[in-house]
Amino acid sequence: MGFNLACYFSLFAVIVLVLVPFVGAAAGWHVIFGIVIPYLAGFIFLAGLIYRIVKWARTPVPYRIPTTCGQNRSLPWIRRSLRDKLENPENTIHVIGRMALEVLFFRSLFRNLRTELRPWREYPEGGRLLYWSTKWLWIGAIAFHYSFLVVLSRHLKFFTEPVPFFVPFVESVDSFFQIYVPAVYMSGIVLLAALIYLLVRRIADPKLHYLSLAADYFPLFLILGIGISGVLMRYFFKVDIVAVKQLAVALVTFHPTVPEGIGVIFYIHLFLVSTLLAYFPSSKLVHMAGIFFSMTRNMAGNNRAIRHINPWEYPVRVFSYMDQENMFRKQMKAAGIPLEKDTEE
Repeated sequence: MGFNLACYFSLFAVIVLVLVPFVGAAAGWHVIFGIVIPYLAGFIFLAGLIYRIVKWARTPVPYRIPTTCGQNRSLPWIRRSLRDKLENPENTIHVIGRMALEVLFFRSLFRNLRTELRPWREYPEGGRLLYWSTKWLWIGAIAFHYSFLVVLSRHLKFFTEPVPFFVPFVESVDSFFQIYVPAVYMSGIVLLAALIYLLVRRIADPKLHYLSLAADYFPLFLILGIGISGVLMRYFFKVDIVAVKQLAVALVTFHPTVPEGIGVIFYIHLFLVSTLLAYFPSSKLVHMAGIFFSMTRNMAGNNRAIRHINPWEYPVRVFSYMDQENMFRKQMKAAGIPLEKDTEE
C-alpha cells in the first residue's frame, strides 16, 4: 500500500471536526453548536440541493444516450425477455422498472465485474486477462445504504410528536436480538461494519488507494465518526434523551431552545451531522438525487423505433465537393490533385 495524502488529510480533518465541538461545548457555546450551526447546515443543505437539482433539470439533453446491455426492440419476430426490457427499456414503464432496480437494488453495481491481468503459465509473455464478479462491493454498498436508512427512520422519534406509526415497528425489528441493555440496534452494527469494509477496501487495494481522492475518503471518515459517536452516546456515555428530544422538536418547529444537561458527546454527534448536511450538496453523496437526472439511465432506448431530432439544432452551412474545388482549385492543381472542372476562374 502506497502513501496517499488524501487519506491522512481526510482523517485529520474529521479529527479536527470532533475537537471543535468538544472544545466549544466545554466552553459553554451551547447555543452556537445546538442552534446556529444546525440551522446554518440545514439552510446550506436545502439551498445547495435545490440549486443542483435545478441545474440538472435545465441542462439540455439533445439526444437519447441510455447505456443499455439488452436486446433492443426491433423486428416483431425477435423475442425480448423481461430482462431485455429492463436493461434496454422501450417505454416509460420499462424505464421506471429499470430505475427502481437501480435505486433500490443497485443493479449496475451488482453486474459490475473486476478486470485484472495476471501472470499465467500458458501466456508467459503478457499474462492472461481475467474477469470476475465483485459482489462483496455490492453487498457492502447495500448494507451501508439500507442500514443508514433504518438509522434515519429510527431518529424520526426525536423530531416528531406524535411519533410516526412505523418507527416503533422499525425499532422492534432492529432490536430483535436482545443481547444487551439497552437494546442493541443491528442497523448500527451493520452500518459501522459496512463503513469499515468500504474504507479498508479503498485503503488495502493499491490501485484504488492510488486513485482515491480526499472526496472519496472524507465522507467515509465523517459518517464513521457520526456512527461511532452515536454508539458511544447510546451505550457508554449516557445523555438526557428527554432533553435531546426537546432540542430536536424545538429546532424543527422553529422555536429553538437549548435544554440543560445534554452532554458534550451529543454536541459532537450533532456537529458531525451538521457538517455532513452542509457538505452533501457539493460532494459525491449528492448522487442520491442525481441518479434521477442521469440521462444514461432515465431514458428509453427506442432509437430504432422513433427518430429523435435535436430541438436545439441550428442550420449548418454545407459545402459540396464542387464548392470546395472552386475555393481551392489553384492549390489543388498545384498539388497535382485531379479536378472535376479544370478551368481557373
